[in-house]
Amino acid sequence: MFNFKEILSVSLILFSVIDILGSVPIIIDLRKKAGHVQSEKATLASGLLMVLFLFLGESILKLFGIDIGSFAIAGGLIMFFIGLEMVLGIHFFKADESDLSSSSIVPLAFPLIAGAGTLTTLISLKAIYATPNILVGVLLNLLFVYLVLKTSGWLEKKIGTAGFNVFRKVFGIILLSIAIKIFKTYLFQ
Repeated sequence: MFNFKEILSVSLILFSVIDILGSVPIIIDLRKKAGHVQSEKATLASGLLMVLFLFLGESILKLFGIDIGSFAIAGGLIMFFIGLEMVLGIHFFKADESDLSSSSIVPLAFPLIAGAGTLTTLISLKAIYATPNILVGVLLNLLFVYLVLKTSGWLEKKIGTAGFNVFRKVFGIILLSIAIKIFKTYLFQ
């Protein structure tokens, strides 16, 4: 039932899309503005959003008459542009920073961790990988997200800006490759 290769692939894909290490500067800034980041609350809320969308996202698509292949290609396009942002350092998407209250739900859990890219990726992954393997990949990423949220101050001191930039570029290239794989799978069937 569980496939280690699929779990690893899903985990790396989600790790690239969530890009929690690349978000550490935003998390640090949010912590300075809000005073405190509730790591547990943010992790649980983003996990709930991801799991709900994994199971209900397809029903929502059917309601609008959209098939998984079309949504996977759309998700692949979003992943492609996120990958371009990561590699080239340009911005296509703008985060909504209008609410910087002490709540860790907005903007931390949504849209920073479980944003449009992550939710789109989950449905795209469902078209390729088995659901139990996706759930394990989500859980592994949530554990990592929690650790990063808890240790963001320490990470800021140890890795530095240059280190985060390297992480961002490497995972941007991985994300671009995954997007191209999705295009090849659904455009050239």
